[in-house]
Amino acid sequence: MTLPIHQALLIILVSAVATFLTRALPFLLFPPHKKTPAFILYLGKVLPFATIGMLLVYCLKDVSIITWSHGLPEAIALLTITAVHLWKRNILLSVGGGTVFYMILVQCFFSV
Repeated sequence: MTLPIHQALLIILVSAVATFLTRALPFLLFPPHKKTPAFILYLGKVLPFATIGMLLVYCLKDVSIITWSHGLPEAIALLTITAVHLWKRNILLSVGGGTVFYMILVQCFFSV
C-alpha cells in the first residue's frame, strides 16, 4: 500500500515540527540568563543512569540460562563493556564496542 503524496508530506511535516520542538523547547523554557530549576538539574544527574539501567533490563529480559549458551555471550559482553568503560571512561566506546563484540560472539562463536 502506498500513501498519497499529501499524506506522506503531512507525515514528514508533523515529524519535522515534532523534532524541531523537542530540540528547541528546552532552550525556550530554560534560557541561559535564567537559573535552571533544581528539579531539572536533578533529572539531568539521575536520568542517564536510569536510562542505562532500563536498557540493561530490556536487553537481558529474554536471556535464558537453561538453554544453549546459558547467557554466556551476554555476560561476556557485559564484562567487556564494564572493563572498557572503567579503562577509558568513554560511554560511546564502551557501549558501541560492547555491541560490536556481542554481535561477533553470537554470530561466530555462539551460533546454533
